[in-house]
Amino acid sequence: MKNKTLRYLLSIALAFIFQSCSQPKAPETEKLKIAVIRYQHETCTFCPGGDTEIADWTKNKDFLNEEEVLKADSYVKGFVHTAEQYIDVDLVGIKSPDDVFGGSSRSWNSKESFEHFMTMILNDLKSKMPVQGVYLALHGAMAVRDVPRPEAEIAKRVRELVGEDVPIAGSFDLHGNEDEEFLKWSDAAFVTKRYPHYDAFIQGGRSANFIYRAIKGNYKATTATRKPPVVTATVLQWTGQTPSMDIMERARRWEARLPDTYVSVFYGFPWSDVPDIGATVHVITNNDQHLADSIADDMAEYIWRVREEFAGGSYPMPVDAVKQTVEAIKNGNTPVALGDHSDRPGDATWILKELIDQKVEGVLYATLRDERVLDKLKAENAKPGDDFDMEVGGFTGKHAGEPVRIKGKVVFFGPKWNYENIAAIDFGNNNLLIITPAYEQILYPEELAFGGIDPDKYQVFVVKSRVHFRRGFDETGYAKTILVVDAPGSWVGTTRLDALDYQYGPINKLYPFDK
Repeated sequence: MKNKTLRYLLSIALAFIFQSCSQPKAPETEKLKIAVIRYQHETCTFCPGGDTEIADWTKNKDFLNEEEVLKADSYVKGFVHTAEQYIDVDLVGIKSPDDVFGGSSRSWNSKESFEHFMTMILNDLKSKMPVQGVYLALHGAMAVRDVPRPEAEIAKRVRELVGEDVPIAGSFDLHGNEDEEFLKWSDAAFVTKRYPHYDAFIQGGRSANFIYRAIKGNYKATTATRKPPVVTATVLQWTGQTPSMDIMERARRWEARLPDTYVSVFYGFPWSDVPDIGATVHVITNNDQHLADSIADDMAEYIWRVREEFAGGSYPMPVDAVKQTVEAIKNGNTPVALGDHSDRPGDATWILKELIDQKVEGVLYATLRDERVLDKLKAENAKPGDDFDMEVGGFTGKHAGEPVRIKGKVVFFGPKWNYENIAAIDFGNNNLLIITPAYEQILYPEELAFGGIDPDKYQVFVVKSRVHFRRGFDETGYAKTILVVDAPGSWVGTTRLDALDYQYGPINKLYPFDK
């Protein structure tokens, strides 16, 4: 009986093994290869210092390799995070430029640099073809000499390489200058709706979802573009205030009401002298042209309706802002955060001089650009404890004010924030000046906690920022008083855009400067 049972169990096992071996294996799912490209610059064509060349792009590294591209900024992180949820997707990073040294404080990109990086990108993309989709992590406000619409040109060249049937989508900063040309060569654009840009990760993720659905044939992009004739200085674009917040909420409301609808708004970047300057509305629907046109019309009409408030606004000059700072200190409304909104090169001294003249104490000034001072400190082998007596800032033009003489002590000199050297100088009564070799925008007070520096010991902060500093100083409740500070005169950075010598941007045809 025992042997019969064993033989019976053995026969079942052999039958199972035979059946398993005879069954054909399920074919492995073929991976969908999606290329990821990153080429971003917010170009201030009116800024001094000469064109942005290859050397400015390669100062930190020659390029981002495949792995580095896939670990890049928040747009790409959002794209990668979402795309990796699909088991049949294989992401391929394409060699891409690193960030420009000096960021948006640098002037025109030279055509040579643009062609250099486009050749690199396209050659690497070609070597990794075929691909089933392409993601472009862009900015929207790049300006290149003799290339009127750089982001559209990037999409055009990619399209010509990969063919008509490969979905292409791009993500953008709301400060972009775009028109219908980008969507002529790509399928979709996804733009941040918040300033500060908390939703860059989200827009990257939306791009991934769109490309995947388009590859699968589940989304047929149908687009509409409108350009309401309005231009605003970026300091006016903060989405924490009306009507900027209302414009973006209107876009979100359309998206919430109508699935498969994407409504993007570019506010524009007036410091780029380009033909498509100013506000733009992009609408994408799933094969519904009438709906796309209707929403685009509604958004453009609403922006025009609120144009007066959107393009208006004024801010105190340094003398009045510092008087308000003194009053805030007396009333215990500290810390005070002063946003130096007009200084794009980073060396303006208007607020610094006024703080010294009005004898304000407990100031942490972060930061002032002066690479000349840093070079001298390096040559002198500066170290903490050394005496400091130099003129700082005020060297890039009349917009920067006059150099200010600072006498004090070096408390830090060394590498920081990817710079070879920065310096921190203690002066006056508990004042600290941080000097960097390029424009640096401080977003959070904790960024200033280095080299023995304790930000909490200071009652006034000066940052070179228009809106982004609100992340760490305003929206967290850290600073009890927030003042955005203007500068005297009319030049790049102020709200007085009509003082700028536009050669390509139709400034005189846009509200509030249309004549």
